[in-house]
Formats: sequence, structure tokens, C-alpha cells
Amino acid sequence: MTPMSISRWLAKEVAKLDFAPPTACVYNPLVYARRSHEAYLRQQVRDGVECLLVGMNPGPWGMAQTGVPFGEVGFVREFLGINEAVGQPDVLHPKRPIQGFACTRSEVSGRRLWGWAQERFGTAERFARQFFVTNYCPLVFMEESGRNRTPDKLPASERDPLFAVCDEALRRLVRCCRPRRVIGVGAFAAGRAEAALGSTAPPIGTILHPSPASPAANRGWAAQAERQLHAMGVVLPGT
Repeated sequence: MTPMSISRWLAKEVAKLDFAPPTACVYNPLVYARRSHEAYLRQQVRDGVECLLVGMNPGPWGMAQTGVPFGEVGFVREFLGINEAVGQPDVLHPKRPIQGFACTRSEVSGRRLWGWAQERFGTAERFARQFFVTNYCPLVFMEESGRNRTPDKLPASERDPLFAVCDEALRRLVRCCRPRRVIGVGAFAAGRAEAALGSTAPPIGTILHPSPASPAANRGWAAQAERQLHAMGVVLPGT
């Protein structure tokens, strides 16, 4: 399978799942933002990449808008050079509009991650020679209030079928891209990588999640993430 066929398979499989209150709305950017997501795959995926970075799921002002993991609008457009038309979810939450590349909100996690990529590597092409960024789960979950709901907060009856599909998608992506290392962006993603890949996996590590909800990440995320990468033996340009 190719990364594109894996993405399309994953999009179809998660669309079969049902989610009950307090989940009020679910977005699947692999569907309505497919053009920009697949442009990202064509540009960034490399066979035998050194590090596969795995996040949790899309943020409302990042991948939910652009279809790119951690995809803060400005960096997707300017650093990655992607600016495709984005459609709409089947059901739109009134407090979480999808404006695509017209969105003026900035996702802090994406700004930190892709800002680090730009500062350290200079170009998206150089970054792609060493790293590929994906998300474990492609769905955005929202409560009635518009509050974001992360996959780990779902009840087991919903979480288990979702994780089974996402685990299989991650296994397929690892077989396809053959990364030398899988790195969870945050403990949740690292834990899911370990559960999905098991003993056949390449080495699995973790770096600090760049979320502004993390006090540690607010004290210089990039420097801390680089120290963690160095401890794993990852050599970065200019260091």
C-alpha cells in the first residue's frame, strides 16, 4: 500500500464508527481536506525515513483546517507551500467553523512544531529527508459546547473500535515508510505506537508535546524536544 491508499482506507474505516454524547460532532479532515492532505503526503513521505513523528489527533485550528498534521495555517502555506481548497464536514459545529486556509486562528502546537522544523532545517524538503509527521487518529471530536474531546477520553465501547482501526493504519504506514525510529509526540501517541506495533516495531521513543496546555512545553518546547531527540541518538543539522 501507499501512504495515500492507507489514508483513504483509514478515512473510510473511521467513517463507519458511531460516537454518542457527550461527543456532539466529529470532523474527518482526511475527507473534506483530502486535497491538501494528499498534497502533503506527496511532498513529505520518504521511504526509509529516519523518524516517524506520531501525534494524537487533529487540532481544531490546525489539521482540522488544513488537512496537515499539526498544520497551522501559516506554516502549511508558507513553509510547506500547500494551499489547496478545503471543503466542509458533513455536519458542521456552529462554534467550530472550517475556513480552510482563510482561517485566522493560529494553532500553538502546530506553530511550535513546524516553526522548529523551519528554523532547524530551513526547507520542507530538508526536513522530509529525516522526519515525517503523522497523527495516530484522524478525527476531531467536539462536545456540544464546542470543547475539544481527545480520543483517550472516549468510553471503551467507542475507543476500542477506533483504536483497532488506527492501530492497523499505523502498522500499514510503518510497513510502507520503513522508518528507522517511531517517536510519539506526547505520551499518548508513544503508548499507542507501542501497543500497535509490538515487538516487531523499530525503536519507539517520545518527545514532549508542544501543546500550550503543557506547562513544560511553555518553557521552551523546541530546546527540550531537541534534547530528547539527541538522547535517542537523532542527529539534527547544525547541532
